[in-house]
Amino acid sequence: MKVILAGFSKTGTKSIAVALRELGFIVYDYMDHFWYHDKEWKRIFEKGATDEDFRQMYDDVDAVTAAPVFYLWEEIHHAFPDSKIILTTKEEEQWYRSQYKQGTELARNKLYQLVQILSPTGWRYFKFYRGFVRMVYGLPVKHPFDFSSFKNATLNKVNFRHNQAYCLQNAPKDKLLVYDVKQGWEPLCKFLGESIPDKPFPHVNAKGKIMTDLMKSHPAFHQMYKEARITISILLCVGAFLLYWICNYFKLT
Repeated sequence: MKVILAGFSKTGTKSIAVALRELGFIVYDYMDHFWYHDKEWKRIFEKGATDEDFRQMYDDVDAVTAAPVFYLWEEIHHAFPDSKIILTTKEEEQWYRSQYKQGTELARNKLYQLVQILSPTGWRYFKFYRGFVRMVYGLPVKHPFDFSSFKNATLNKVNFRHNQAYCLQNAPKDKLLVYDVKQGWEPLCKFLGESIPDKPFPHVNAKGKIMTDLMKSHPAFHQMYKEARITISILLCVGAFLLYWICNYFKLT
């Protein structure tokens, strides 16, 4: 492990993940945490974690970004004490507007919600999402159509403020970069000891539609679609059989 991203989601974490991959790092982002370590995170949400847990999960990974690792950056750093920490920042009100906008986009995305109901992998994903929301915000998520956690401005801002202040106070100063993605490649590459790429710094998820993009590309969603199609086929067959049985029953009577 070389890099732990301690900044809250919607502080440029997706852009950082893309930038680190451009630099040749193996990066586990939000959906990767679910796809590769769903069972481990479920246990962490319920019972906590040890250094060995994190070493087994991320020993062959160069960088971890996004939820839920930003909440446990200190514990992960304890397991990988040589790793560097990046705290991505954004003005608080601007951050919450971005957070709220992403929640609104998810609430509009009915396919995103339905695949969580129609596939076993989707249901496991919902429980993963529910687990980290409860851990970070202390809020319940009742079902895949529940996005009320994004609407609590007070609690969102308090948690964001706490994350920023705690990291600034407790992260080792010689291993910490406080970073705004608007700064581009130079401070990031200098901090990591990497050459600056001859291309623009990536800016991803500016409109809060990253989940729509991931639904087209990530293997977790490809698996959900396969399972959802099977579920729909079974439901249609059961429905057709019931309709046939009902029609014949009334004919006989």
